[in-house]
Amino acid sequence: MAPVGLFHHEACSRHDTGWGHPEHQGRLRAVVQKMARSLPDLHGFVEPVEGTPLAEDLLSLVHTPSQIDTVRRSVDRAQRTGEIVRIDADTVVSAGSWDAGLAAAGCAVDAVRAVAAERFPAAFCAIRPPGHHATPDKSMGFCLFNSVAIAARAAISEGLSDRILIVDWDVHHGNGTQDAFYTDGSVYYLSMHQSPHYPGTGSAAERGSGPGAGTTLNLPLPPGLPPEQYVDTLLEAVDEAAEFAPDLVLVSAGFDAAKGDPLGGFTLEPHHFHRLTLEISRRTAASAAGRVVSVMEGGYDPVSLGTNVDTHLRALVEAATGAPPGSSNSV
Repeated sequence: MAPVGLFHHEACSRHDTGWGHPEHQGRLRAVVQKMARSLPDLHGFVEPVEGTPLAEDLLSLVHTPSQIDTVRRSVDRAQRTGEIVRIDADTVVSAGSWDAGLAAAGCAVDAVRAVAAERFPAAFCAIRPPGHHATPDKSMGFCLFNSVAIAARAAISEGLSDRILIVDWDVHHGNGTQDAFYTDGSVYYLSMHQSPHYPGTGSAAERGSGPGAGTTLNLPLPPGLPPEQYVDTLLEAVDEAAEFAPDLVLVSAGFDAAKGDPLGGFTLEPHHFHRLTLEISRRTAASAAGRVVSVMEGGYDPVSLGTNVDTHLRALVEAATGAPPGSSNSV
């Protein structure tokens, strides 16, 4: 069995939001440090791959010229002034943010291409900035470009996939991803998220329209529920979405759904992310055959983020090989 791909790019670390910002550089550093400690267990099961920055013209698969220009001009200003520049109250850029955004999206596209070519059975993208709040015409919610949406569009436009399921378990609704595919019948968007919560979208009544009618499914849930209730609710919805017969599954893996995350009120612990990962692969296997590409979104307690990413990656390996890659390390 081929190893699971672990896609990364050093430019993702150069997106400097300032240490007082929740989406700071220490998030990815914590993930990398945890992965380094896990190498003995993961050797032979995971293959690290440096992704290729996205070709700029592929941004237009999802984003409007004005949205792309806003990010570019903001980064240009940051480069000229040497300061962090705000796009909105939550979303900031630095001199390295343009390269980071292209690197993040490029890793997601490379991972989809590699899984479609059967180089890897599944893949995880350890990237930042996150992307699922970036709409076709607006960067928001810490997100510059929507890496998952760009990867899905690339897969369809390149003939690598006909039907894609995106499962988003980030504690915040992925309004950008929903907007990108709301009228698109080739992509099914499933989101479990805290409600009421930022960004205020993601009603259960939002089911898609036109050719995309019925291919959006939102699960807005209150904070503080028993973790098993979140897991069971999402997996029941995955069973429903599996009837869409996706040939590729993308996961917006937001680990801010973890217990104790400073920006969320969900209660998931590492073994819950492990179960979600395994079951999403298994419950879509009839059509997707285990082809899962996961992209890191939120998660704002660095130690918890590192642990949960490690658990998630191990579950991807277990789903692909049928056996866990050694015992889990503790932080």
